[in-house]
Amino acid sequence: MTGLILAHTRHQMLEQLRVPIGLIASAFFPSVSMLVFAVPFTGDDAAAATRATASMMLIGAMSAALIGLSVTIAQDRELPWNPYVRTLPAGPLPRFAGRILTTLAIMFLAVIPVLVIAALLTEATITVPRLLLGLVALAVGAVPFMLMGLFLGFLLPSKGAVAVSQIAFFPLAIVGGLMLPLQFMPEFVQTLSLFFPARGSGELMWWAVTGAAPHPAALAALAVWTAASAVLAVWAYRRDEGRRFS
Repeated sequence: MTGLILAHTRHQMLEQLRVPIGLIASAFFPSVSMLVFAVPFTGDDAAAATRATASMMLIGAMSAALIGLSVTIAQDRELPWNPYVRTLPAGPLPRFAGRILTTLAIMFLAVIPVLVIAALLTEATITVPRLLLGLVALAVGAVPFMLMGLFLGFLLPSKGAVAVSQIAFFPLAIVGGLMLPLQFMPEFVQTLSLFFPARGSGELMWWAVTGAAPHPAALAALAVWTAASAVLAVWAYRRDEGRRFS
């Protein structure tokens, strides 16, 4: 089974590298946001710049997980090769695992430009252990968005997945406090953000890179969103399986 997972991962990574627009898109938006929002306003403040860098890294991960994964799966479903692969005796696990590992790899590649910008143009500082902890937090915090991507990819055609994932991405990022610092938002938005998954993922990232204690309500909401997204992803897969092969 491990060999099949690695084979699927290799195949899907090659697909991404041959047509790298998904990787470029995942890296472009957080890099531009870093240059426009973080560098001018937080570049001289080490703590604020470090926190802003973590937020932009999470934005890149969200883009790869939510938009990239949903669109890729929706496009796969429209290919004539896909129904055949789904009838093979290996089952869905190797393909799912390969897709998740590929998405994680794209996420980590997408945050490299953000880290370079932070190192060259801001006063952000971080130790190696905290950087490694931040990468772990990034992977954990991206889980609900990957599950949402699976849900949308199995539920919608490719054009619908592009539109819906992009529409969902921006409110999640903004209300979650990733685009702008929470203290600049109205009080009711600060309270509302506690119930959005991007806020919980942000709290994990901010804790990992700065040591700030995460808000318990945000972490609880993140867990609820993760569980709910997992249920929806499984439901969407079974619905698609039933419609295509029953």
